[in-house]
Amino acid sequence: MLRSLLLAAAGSDRLGRLATSARVSKNAVRKFVGGDDAEEALRTGRTLADDGLSITFEHLAAETRSVEQAVAVRDEYRSLLSRIKGAGLSPVAEVSVKLSALGQRLDEKLAYEHAQAVCAAAAEAGTTVTLDAEDHTLTDSTLEILADLRKDHPGTGAVLQAYLRRTEGDCRELATAGSRVRLCKGAYAEPESVAFQSALDIDKSFVRCLNILMSGEGYPMVATHDPRLIAIAEDRARWFDRTAEEYEFQMLHGVRVEEQSRLSAGGNVVRVYLPYGEQWYGYLMRRLAERPRNVAVLGRGLVGR
Repeated sequence: MLRSLLLAAAGSDRLGRLATSARVSKNAVRKFVGGDDAEEALRTGRTLADDGLSITFEHLAAETRSVEQAVAVRDEYRSLLSRIKGAGLSPVAEVSVKLSALGQRLDEKLAYEHAQAVCAAAAEAGTTVTLDAEDHTLTDSTLEILADLRKDHPGTGAVLQAYLRRTEGDCRELATAGSRVRLCKGAYAEPESVAFQSALDIDKSFVRCLNILMSGEGYPMVATHDPRLIAIAEDRARWFDRTAEEYEFQMLHGVRVEEQSRLSAGGNVVRVYLPYGEQWYGYLMRRLAERPRNVAVLGRGLVGR
């Protein structure tokens, strides 16, 4: 029930305007968001890198409804990648981008061209790009654009969501040599016809998908905070004789920080998902829906300010 309420809240423009205009809310979300702009995010990223962690930066923008907005997002990422290179973070930092922010819902060709520009900027900076997953209506389009991007930029990463019934098949298609695949549970309200609804079914799907990726020739990126799934991932990595350099864990900024440190100290690659920007409301609501226990964390932050 709580998950459904949070997902509904994520889609509310009115609640979003109220939350982002409240100073107390901005103070509280600093635990989860790297800052309002790239400069703040890079400072946060430097701190994470100094602690031995890797980073994936994402710019949180308003919903893209015009070509001009899509161009602005493209240019923000190009600037960000130049800053990443200038800050010497390229060895440990990449970027994540939603194709919808680059104009996917307006024109798929436009989104592809903008993504190409971002990937080219990433190559120039000595790093790469991961295409974020969104709701199921964009999955086919995203994977098609991914395939086209990989012709010139084979390191472009994919994101697959375990709660979608199709994802096992997508894992088999993408578990190929050099293929970077982030596996997460999923964070959108989806109908039962396309997505598992119960937490148990989603976890079972996650493990099935994890087995496919770990047994394949690609590079699995295990995005979860669930202690049981983390333990299973460590076990599967040993079972399939993967070294610590042949897969990684990914976690959200501000969530299970002690576990991030433990995994990193154990020799694992741990990448922190570090979003930044003023349009943090929808992102935060979806993250809370993924892990409702974080509602208490946010609540303590609000009360403590």
